[in-house]
Amino acid sequence: MKKLFFVALLSAGLTSCFDTQTATVSKNTAKAAEQQPVVSVPVFNQDSAFYYVKKQCDFGPRVPNTANHEECLNFLAKELTRLGGSVSLQKADLRGYDGTIYKSTNIIAAFYPERENRVVLFSHWDSRPLSDQEDGTEKTALKKPVMGANDGASGVGVLLEAARNFAANDPKIGVDIVLFDTEDCGAPRWKQSQVENDWCLGSQYWSKNTGYTAANKPKVGILLDMVGGANPSFCIDAVSGYYAPTFAGDFWKVANGMGFGSFFKNVNGGQIVDDHYYVNTLAGIPTFDVIDFDTERGFPEMWHTQHDDVEHIDRNTLGMVGRVLLRYIYTNCAK
Repeated sequence: MKKLFFVALLSAGLTSCFDTQTATVSKNTAKAAEQQPVVSVPVFNQDSAFYYVKKQCDFGPRVPNTANHEECLNFLAKELTRLGGSVSLQKADLRGYDGTIYKSTNIIAAFYPERENRVVLFSHWDSRPLSDQEDGTEKTALKKPVMGANDGASGVGVLLEAARNFAANDPKIGVDIVLFDTEDCGAPRWKQSQVENDWCLGSQYWSKNTGYTAANKPKVGILLDMVGGANPSFCIDAVSGYYAPTFAGDFWKVANGMGFGSFFKNVNGGQIVDDHYYVNTLAGIPTFDVIDFDTERGFPEMWHTQHDDVEHIDRNTLGMVGRVLLRYIYTNCAK
């Protein structure tokens, strides 16, 4: 996943207009505010999100073309169905950086599929085949797949707990959850790729084959990536700031209004490649990325190493991201 993104993007102003109280408040007048209905935001259970992170890791690394990958796929599809989603599997043979053909499966779950007004939530569920940020020789690193507790499983865990809430508490909007496969199979730092755009293969395929019509195309997409580490730094990356500035600004304002401003920093988070780049450029859905990255520190130190395991997952971070996500959807999206 995620490499530095060196394509220049025009800076875009980040605007926010959302009041983060439980009532949906009009910007214009107090009288208009009194006419707005009170919105009840369900409680996000961070222990449930952690359970889902651990459950994925219990299968081992979810590297495409492996038994672990297939077993986790079956679990995720069945769980999203159990939670009330209308689930479909988008299968494709995708060519990796070295010519390997990956049996890739994007998992798609629609909640309230009859509604045309929709929002779409993304994460990736595969894990990296090699630990190319690990100390040691290239040969040693190539033998070690990444567990991907934070880099993949954390976002999926938050979305599964969110799905439980969508089924039990009507958000008054259609919600799609898309779990991308084959996101993390790009070339290691010492290899030259044979394939252009060799990262985020599953999101590239989905973005060319969304199945949406003009009527039900989501108005906004939200990508969760590496949302389970301790002391995260969530900044607004350049792609999010260029393609979805107002949506990203509103989300960060919600987080700040909830007291999470020290973690959600409304500043330029730098330039990276992640799934949202292809959703924006190929599918045309304005999408922003909630990802632990900033220009000073870069990615978390466990990124693409053997230390990206369950022991380095912070339940409080999962809970924080989940609570902001639910508040944003229940009070800002269903308008």
